[in-house]
Amino acid sequence: GIASVVAGHPLDTVKTRLQAGQGYGNTLKCVLTVYRNESVAGFFKGMSFPLASIGIYSSVVFGVYSNTLRFLSQLHHGDPAAAPSLTDMTVASLVAGVLSVGIGTPVELVKIRLQMQTQPYTKESVKLKSTVPGSPVYRGPIHCFRTILQKEGIAGVYRGNVAMLLRDVPGYYAYFIPYAMFCDWITPDGSISPNPSSIWVAGGVAGAVSWAVCTPMDVVKSRLQADGVYLNQYKGTLDCMLQSYQNEGVKVFFRGLMVNTVRGFPSSAAMFLGYELSLKAMKRCQTETNP
Repeated sequence: GIASVVAGHPLDTVKTRLQAGQGYGNTLKCVLTVYRNESVAGFFKGMSFPLASIGIYSSVVFGVYSNTLRFLSQLHHGDPAAAPSLTDMTVASLVAGVLSVGIGTPVELVKIRLQMQTQPYTKESVKLKSTVPGSPVYRGPIHCFRTILQKEGIAGVYRGNVAMLLRDVPGYYAYFIPYAMFCDWITPDGSISPNPSSIWVAGGVAGAVSWAVCTPMDVVKSRLQADGVYLNQYKGTLDCMLQSYQNEGVKVFFRGLMVNTVRGFPSSAAMFLGYELSLKAMKRCQTETNP
């Protein structure tokens, strides 16, 4: 999880600014604007909280997925180590996607609020709060989380959870299944497990596919969670979708598609490689400890 955050956060910041911000134009213009106004540090805004919490989040996602597969294999084949069917992988992906929202929503909310707090807003479209747009609102992730909890309650902490659920359920389906298929396809016959290069490629492709699939709902989630730094524009997921469509047309739901897909490759490649190598290292350690 940590490897994934380090590899993908700079482009994640660009993606969030494109989806929820104003005046950035295309991806290249957004990169140049962030760098010009905030230097390299601007690309790493909001990274500390995901970095600190991603271990728990990733362990839930991968743990729920793998243990659901083991349960289904035991149920259907009488052996938890049996090769899972496509249906088993589908069910495990959906369960992982649903349960991940409980932990992932507050993490995403804090990350996006920190990424967006220096973003300028136009005064014509919304009624602004007393805080001057473009000036920092939160001193850091803990202050951000505490401020949201005090002002908006538990509902505020889980703002955007419906959009995240609609993003992650199909997203994890398009994440784990392509990974398993590509691993199987590029692993040489006779090999017990895929080699690191196969894991890296399969994980990268799975990440690119997954982010391409869930970009429309990712736009809605980003806008809902960014809403509240300086303004309150959206009443909920459906209202955000309708307002976005009315103001900018259907193309708004594909904002950040390219950067999402490009970011998905190194981020997911690092995630799966770190996961598989960590498992191998722990199994080897257990074998040496308990021969």
